[in-house]
Amino acid sequence: MKYLIVGLGNIGPEYAETRHNIGFMVLDYLAKKHDAKFDVSRHAFVAEIKVKGRTFVLVKPTTYMNLSGKAVGHWLNSLKLTPEQMLVITDDIALPFGTLRIRMKGSAGGHNGLKHIEQTLGNNNYPRLRFGVGDAFHKGKQVDYVLSNFSNDEQAELQTLIEKSADAVISFGTIGLERTMNQFNTK
Repeated sequence: MKYLIVGLGNIGPEYAETRHNIGFMVLDYLAKKHDAKFDVSRHAFVAEIKVKGRTFVLVKPTTYMNLSGKAVGHWLNSLKLTPEQMLVITDDIALPFGTLRIRMKGSAGGHNGLKHIEQTLGNNNYPRLRFGVGDAFHKGKQVDYVLSNFSNDEQAELQTLIEKSADAVISFGTIGLERTMNQFNTK
């Protein structure tokens, strides 16, 4: 079995450690843990890992967040996979910091990366792992907030949460979405 794992984020060093790049951070951890290297490919940096007989194609779109659907569409077609065989990892300001929420489908919730994926696929029926980054920003400052680095308090917990998210990715491919949701969704 093969799975497409898409971590959302923005390319460039100025975005590397920001809340909006949590998808990239989770995939970077997975690649490092499994001694895989990302190569530049069409619309994305791509790496492949194998775990328990499953192949996970890790994709970090190079299209910037607002055009993430371009990479998703290309890689789903290229790998001949269905949206159900894909997991999108994204930040979510509607969830408290560190909350993980895995869903079978759902709305974009104002997230431009998810909006573009939904627009590209023509529906919102694809699994996603939402990583709560909190909402500690003043009205009108949402963009500044998601494009800022995690606070010192958050950074103290961040590595553990990235590892837990990576475990959820592997679980998605090995035991399935339903059991993964039961195991990893936090309150």
